[in-house]
Amino acid sequence: MELNSDFSERVVVHSDQIEWQASPMPGVDRRMLDRIGGEVARATTIVRYAPGSNFSSHTHTGGEEFIVLDGVFQDEHGDFPEGTYVRNPPTSEHTPGSEPGCTIFVKLWQFDMDDRIQFRKTMAEELGDKADGVATAVLHKDAREVVTYSHLDAGAELHSTEAGGIELLVIDGAVEEGGDTLGKGGWLRLPEGAPLRAKAGPDGAKIWMKTGHLPFAKPPAV
Repeated sequence: MELNSDFSERVVVHSDQIEWQASPMPGVDRRMLDRIGGEVARATTIVRYAPGSNFSSHTHTGGEEFIVLDGVFQDEHGDFPEGTYVRNPPTSEHTPGSEPGCTIFVKLWQFDMDDRIQFRKTMAEELGDKADGVATAVLHKDAREVVTYSHLDAGAELHSTEAGGIELLVIDGAVEEGGDTLGKGGWLRLPEGAPLRAKAGPDGAKIWMKTGHLPFAKPPAV
């Protein structure tokens, strides 16, 4: 399966307008944003766990990165409440689920295959001081990518000209970018060389963003 797999194109997805699709596990549904591959895929997805649902134990051969958007995600490593950012590198394994239910934004098969650093962060606790109405936290940085989380006041602007492409998810509030208004759950991917000029709406915005990673995009090695 290929979905939004041309990384030379600008892509906007209003995820709240996408129908939920069932996964192979009962009670676990998903909204696909981009994908290269079948059940094993380089994928960016919003996943919803119904209360009491779970996935079978599995190894993340290509790594897994996710944000808890609501509820509490759970596995044998602990409870991960709303606002948690998690990186499970290649070769890591777990048995995920959620007793209360949760929704996560997850990226699969998008790691440096030599990465072995596993961690979790509460994103809001990492924020620095505001400048021009924007407070930003660097969640992860390596030779391939930079991952950030930002709070924007109403009307504040978030700019980036970083090489290697730009991708963002609106976690709360809204932004205007390139003539599009992205509300909560809005997902934007800009190709290499395209600058980001995002302006927060009247209620401000909370933004997850990744830069530099698109030149490394490829199908999973299976």
